[in-house]
Amino acid sequence: MSVLRRGREWEISESEESDAEQKCGLNRDEKSKSLTASQANPNPNSDYAETQSPARKRRSKEEMEAERQRIKARKEARERQRAVKAQEKEERRQEQHRRREAAERVNYLRPENYIKFLTVCIEPALLQLSGSDLLLDSLTALECSFSIQSQQIAHSITWTSEFAQEEEDWTSVEEDQIVLVLTLNDFLDIVISVKKMLDNEAEKKWTVLHPLLECLNQNPMKVVTMLVMDFEEDHRTKAHGRHFPEQMLRSKLGMKNLDTEEVVVYLQLYQNISVVFLDSWQDVTDHVGTITKALSKRPFKLLTEQSELPFCVDGAWAAGVRVERDGSGLGQVWSRQIQQLNRISPAMASAVAASFPSPQVLLQEQSPSTL
Repeated sequence: MSVLRRGREWEISESEESDAEQKCGLNRDEKSKSLTASQANPNPNSDYAETQSPARKRRSKEEMEAERQRIKARKEARERQRAVKAQEKEERRQEQHRRREAAERVNYLRPENYIKFLTVCIEPALLQLSGSDLLLDSLTALECSFSIQSQQIAHSITWTSEFAQEEEDWTSVEEDQIVLVLTLNDFLDIVISVKKMLDNEAEKKWTVLHPLLECLNQNPMKVVTMLVMDFEEDHRTKAHGRHFPEQMLRSKLGMKNLDTEEVVVYLQLYQNISVVFLDSWQDVTDHVGTITKALSKRPFKLLTEQSELPFCVDGAWAAGVRVERDGSGLGQVWSRQIQQLNRISPAMASAVAASFPSPQVLLQEQSPSTL
């Protein structure tokens, strides 16, 4: 029995080995077939490539070129759009910059700010007079700068302003106002010089007014004001307002019946020089402060006068309708007057004005004689 079992086992093992050998043979056959097939046709798409027509190849090149052109066109369009946006952004930035500069300029020209750029130039000799400290204290309170420097004209006060023509380009401009602070004796010397000058024109250049007149000849737009003040106590008690003691004029001038008003009128009419008689340094300080404030208001006033008001239409009359001398405009005035009545529409007012061109025509139609 044991011999038979071993025989069967051997038979089974031999059969399994034969099956395995057959499977290996089949696998080798399949691999060899695949290798031969791959060697026979290395490129599986070669048949499609060989069958593709030359016209198809040309169309694909044209399509590729067209696609490249479309991509290029889209790229150029995007670049143009970016350039337009960049230009618009730059224009907005420049417009904002211009508006900011305009706002800063308007703010700079406002009186409360422009006065800080004014400088009052004072002759050093004036500060040697008693009471001149009031002038410096007043200018400090106004937040106005002052400079103590020698002037072309003695005993004078002038003004300069800092003006920005461009960004960080400041220039100093001399204002047209000149103030002379004179004592009573100084003014009497001027009276004597003017009388001599009127009597003899040849002595004009030798008078005490020669520096002032020379300055006015060089700058005709200058406005000169003489502030005459009596600094001596005895003169204060004698001088009242614009009148000087007669005995003092006679002793100084050696002349009788001299009227100082003649000199004042001559200076005003022929030389554009105003003469103001004051009592104290406080009056001088107030006068200088008034001129300083007026100069600080001038640029902003000129700016508002030159600029057009946004609510005024070009060619429109401020009161509504402008009536000319030839009567044009009366019809519009009549139509607007009718429109102001209760429950009168613009169309009805126009119809009434067309039927009755004037109030007189309407009254004639409503008169009893026409009924």
